[in-house]
Amino acid sequence: MPSAAERTRTLVQSTCSAAVIVPGAEGARPDQLVPQARTVGTDGAVYLLFPADAPVVRAATHAEDDELPAVLEVTDVAPVAVPHRIRGRAWVHGWLTLAPGIAEPGRMMLRLEIGEVYVDDLWGDATVGARDFAAALPDPLMEYETELLQHLAAVHDDHVQGLSGLLGHRADVRRVVPLALDRFGLRVRCGDTAGRHFDARFDFPEPVRDIHGLRRAMHALFEAARD
Repeated sequence: MPSAAERTRTLVQSTCSAAVIVPGAEGARPDQLVPQARTVGTDGAVYLLFPADAPVVRAATHAEDDELPAVLEVTDVAPVAVPHRIRGRAWVHGWLTLAPGIAEPGRMMLRLEIGEVYVDDLWGDATVGARDFAAALPDPLMEYETELLQHLAAVHDDHVQGLSGLLGHRADVRRVVPLALDRFGLRVRCGDTAGRHFDARFDFPEPVRDIHGLRRAMHALFEAARD
């Protein structure tokens, strides 16, 4: 399974929605707290792009000692329609400073130096230190996951429903929906005939490295379900 640090890097570097919470910007509209772009630098810090007149930028500009305590909150929502769509959240605690050397016209880059990260997702909850976060890598399927899950649900629904045959005693499954995909396997959300929901995970024989490996792994999984 992916480590907590890897899961957090994946969330932070993905297209999940995110907002920055800082003192001095309490009256801002929710959309004013959303960075226009974000990335993780080679130094392990998170770089956040905002309009130059954003409340977060103003707060960082007037912070004492040029450091502003801040929290980047990332929310991961399933890209397909399932009950309880929020798959996870991460809270990146640290200190926000201006990074004017990489600003753009009308926009300002902010640097979030990480102190600690907390993640609560489909795998469970965990605390991640700054060093572990900096050393981790995001999942290689991160940029494709949304499209792949939507493709599975829309085009290969019959194959997805067939996975219920691998659930053994839970054979009363009424509906199976693809929920999450990473290099280690596929997670689905199942609904049974009593209206209850539960998750099931199908691990690949070995972690996949790219889309080609994923195709082979998914083909083998669907073949196993048909046998």
